[in-house]
Amino acid sequence: MWPVNMRHSCNQAAQSGRLAVRLAVALIVIAMLAAAAWYATRPKPLAVAVALADVGRVENTVANTRAGSVMACRRAKLAPPAGGRIERLNVRKGDRVRPGQVLLTLWNDDLTARERVSREQLQTAKAHVREVCELANASARDARRARELRARNFVSQEAVERADADAAAKQASCDSAATQVAEAEARIQASRADTDRTVLRAPFAGIVAEVNGEIGEYLTPSPPGIPTLPAVDLIDDSCIYVSAPIDEVDAAQLEKGLTGRITLDAYRGKHFAGKLRRIAPYVLAVEKQARTVEVEIEFDNPGEAIHLLVGYSADIEIVVTGRDDVLRVPTPALMPGNRVLVLTAGGLLEERRIETGLSNWEFTEVKSGLSRGDRVVTSLEREGVKAGARAMAEHKEAAKAQTK
Repeated sequence: MWPVNMRHSCNQAAQSGRLAVRLAVALIVIAMLAAAAWYATRPKPLAVAVALADVGRVENTVANTRAGSVMACRRAKLAPPAGGRIERLNVRKGDRVRPGQVLLTLWNDDLTARERVSREQLQTAKAHVREVCELANASARDARRARELRARNFVSQEAVERADADAAAKQASCDSAATQVAEAEARIQASRADTDRTVLRAPFAGIVAEVNGEIGEYLTPSPPGIPTLPAVDLIDDSCIYVSAPIDEVDAAQLEKGLTGRITLDAYRGKHFAGKLRRIAPYVLAVEKQARTVEVEIEFDNPGEAIHLLVGYSADIEIVVTGRDDVLRVPTPALMPGNRVLVLTAGGLLEERRIETGLSNWEFTEVKSGLSRGDRVVTSLEREGVKAGARAMAEHKEAAKAQTK
């Protein structure tokens, strides 16, 4: 049998061991609870939009400062040169007309009557010419016979001279009557010109955009310096282009023939290829501290643009230079000082400084500082997005390269 003291010592050791085990278990439980509490309350990773640094084309472009417009190569705001009451109105808005077609006619009965009078006067003048010139011919024949008779001494020299004088006078009357015919013809042309001033004709083929006036209303020519509404607004929509202002700073980079892209609000997501055809030789100062140069872009394929309406708002992008197969990132990913935030494999945002090359509003060339496949943050405006923050890509597809 064990001595009493030894049994007591064993019991104390056993109790101490159980206490140590309980204490260790309690410490483990506390540690696990603390870890769980920390994990539950730790800041969640920020959701950020990212894009891959990838290889593609980057262009240096020039864009308009204000919205441009689709313009027609020919557009005429027409009005008759004379004032008067509208007698006939031959077109309405949307009508297509051919060159020389009568658009409207003012009341001109007095002018047409005057033209008829001039025509009748011409006929009278022509009849008078025939009469006087016949008499002149008869006098010329009499003068010839008188000279023949004088050669035979049948008449006196005085009779011959009288016959010659009479023939000359009659011929002068004939010539005078002929000038009266020319004068009558000139009066007809003047009367016709007055009548034509009351008739408005289409100078070219096109579509009637606007008609201001109705039958019976009075049209007044626009006084100098006081513009009035045109009687007919005619547009040749077979040829259109885009006119847009660009900043004066960018004008020096441009030259005729540069390629460009045209976008319209009415056709979102669609680009029309174009070519720079004109650069204005002067600077416009429409607003203070906003000086622009007007440029014109023609469509490479007029057939694609034939359905566009004159007056559409349009934006242009002129390609000054471009490079293919260069490393690029979306321009919205750039921070001041050519810095970007990269989402690392460990889920942290890391700031990097890069060297840039060509750039436009969509992509920027990266010469150094990034590698292909690096994930750069494009949602810089979100709260908490900064270097050192924990983050995660918002969507898997957001990390894919964006190519044109």
